[in-house]
Amino acid sequence: MYMIKAVVFDMDGVIFDSEALVIETWEEVAKRHSFSNVEKVCHACLGTNAQATKEIFLDHYGKDFPYDTYKKEMSRLFHERAANGKLRQKPGIKEILAYLKESGLKTAVASSTRESVVRQELEEGGLLSWFDEIVCGDMVARSKPAPDIFLKACEALKVSPSQAYVIEDSYNGIRAARAAGMRPIMVPDLAEPTGEMEELAECILPSLLAVKDYFAKSPLIYAHTR
Repeated sequence: MYMIKAVVFDMDGVIFDSEALVIETWEEVAKRHSFSNVEKVCHACLGTNAQATKEIFLDHYGKDFPYDTYKKEMSRLFHERAANGKLRQKPGIKEILAYLKESGLKTAVASSTRESVVRQELEEGGLLSWFDEIVCGDMVARSKPAPDIFLKACEALKVSPSQAYVIEDSYNGIRAARAAGMRPIMVPDLAEPTGEMEELAECILPSLLAVKDYFAKSPLIYAHTR
């Protein structure tokens, strides 16, 4: 067995309660411009980077869909409601980060969102300094479910993938973490666990506080940190 040396966090839906706000603002744009089923399309985009998200929208609505225009409109609405620390944090995020720091484990964010947005939201939420590394969707060639972003995070942290847990909420994130050879933990947000997720995830837990308790009992962490 490999001792755990790092924990890698997804951001949207894990650190911040942001995915519901993304859907809410897309629904407002859809209502203004009279297109339907946007919630379903947003669910298909969970865990993907900007380019993959655009492709999913165009596949659904057609190549002439003015995605870039509507995306800018959605982004303005989102940032009006999320800027300056207003984006709600998931319960337990500060507690688990404090626990990991006290335990001597390295931490990283591996988010499909653009780096500028990730750093801004973490900074405004008072969380940026807790993480040793930040790896984002515009820093890798392939989006989740490809393992690129998690492999890059391990490289930045200087740990083997087998020595790192990943905390994820999306199907694509769990698939990517398992493909990278890491230990994925699913904390569901908008996407309910499926049989596939039960197979791929090390475990499925209801909250970050439950993950903290899981880590506290894990011999893989206990033996490494004491």
